[in-house]
Amino acid sequence: MAFPEDMLTDDEHVVLHLHPHWKMLIRPVLVVVVAVAAVVVGFVFLPAGTGGLVALYAIAGLGLILVVWLAVWPFTVWRTTHYVFTNERVVLQHGVFSRERRDIPLNRVNDHTMSQRFVERLLGCGTLTIESAGERGQTVLTDIPGVGRVQTTLYELVEAHHDEHSLGDGEMRQILDEVRQDRTGEAPATP
Repeated sequence: MAFPEDMLTDDEHVVLHLHPHWKMLIRPVLVVVVAVAAVVVGFVFLPAGTGGLVALYAIAGLGLILVVWLAVWPFTVWRTTHYVFTNERVVLQHGVFSRERRDIPLNRVNDHTMSQRFVERLLGCGTLTIESAGERGQTVLTDIPGVGRVQTTLYELVEAHHDEHSLGDGEMRQILDEVRQDRTGEAPATP
């Protein structure tokens, strides 16, 4: 299922849209290969009689059950897991039949760290931990593709959001002058 673009606000745009790393699909692919190989071997080596045909159907049925359970379901879970980084928040969404979504506003992100084990460094993925000011505290995102690039992008997004929503010295002075003028009726000070 694709990520719904209609959940974004008017000013919001997607910067990164990720699924977990493709390494999560290695086992499902291997299950499909083994199931197909088992059916082919059964077709080639089982006797041509009724007993062989029953055994072949049993192998094919078991293979189909294993493919659905160990390949199709994990692929569907992978496909419906979204890590979305926008200019306003981080959205974590997962679920096949039911859906869970968590939004972390960028102004609540206190810290973010990444870690990679040796194999993850070889594959180009890792774990990103986002610490936010809120009731849940830390959020751990595993199997993030290009985790170093994602962490840098998150840092840039947090800084840009902070800069966009904070007042500079000139803006603060102007607001204070306007408040002073409203209270006292005197003209604003010139810089």
